[in-house]
Amino acid sequence: MELTALPDSRTEPDGSAVVRVLGYNIRSLRDDEDALARVIRACAPDLVLVQEAPRFFRWRKHAARLAAKSGLVVLGGGATAAGPLLLCSLRVTAERTRDVLLPLTPGLHRRGFATAVVRVGGARLGVLSCHLSLRADERYAQAGMVLEQLAALDVPHAVAGGDVNERPDGRAFRRLAGALQDCRTARPWGGEHTHPPDGPRQRIDALFATGGVEVLGCGVPAGLPGVTEADLRAATDHLPVLAALRVPAAP
Repeated sequence: MELTALPDSRTEPDGSAVVRVLGYNIRSLRDDEDALARVIRACAPDLVLVQEAPRFFRWRKHAARLAAKSGLVVLGGGATAAGPLLLCSLRVTAERTRDVLLPLTPGLHRRGFATAVVRVGGARLGVLSCHLSLRADERYAQAGMVLEQLAALDVPHAVAGGDVNERPDGRAFRRLAGALQDCRTARPWGGEHTHPPDGPRQRIDALFATGGVEVLGCGVPAGLPGVTEADLRAATDHLPVLAALRVPAAP
């Protein structure tokens, strides 16, 4: 069953921009990379907020290859952000990027953020990709760090997204949703649950936007033309989250 149309990327006469943002945990490209690239291309994103990008041997080559297969370029992140990666279309102009490593808890994986400030049409947008901890107390603290880093970008409009590792009723998720718009809740579109891809039953991946951004639709793009169930199952162990956002023109 095909989805109702999600707005295409475009620049409005007033300089505002409709931006398509995709969040995706790609499990270090351990699955079917061609299926993954087909899903990404079909979503036609301007920005892709990746989690679990390759972090070890020749990680930059792997990231560049995925970007090329998807019709995109690497914006920032990767191993230098402990896994979060940003990809973008040629519609996006990078103003600056910064990778942030979070405090290491002994015995747990190192976490980090990939961040950027970009321009799309007449709009200026902060971007942050994150993958929060499996441990509840650390995850809650990292949710606070997401908010701190968004504030540090010093831009009026921003989008953050990633693998939250808990459902919307969890403390970390509620901390993010209390300060930002949970895009899926603001304007539901497509599917809701993101994990596991074969019989999804929980929403643990999300996109969030600051208050001045208009959410035009957000959800799992199962049923989007060009996105097949077979590719979604083969690509990785999470389903992606796609949003269309209208970002006001920069002053």
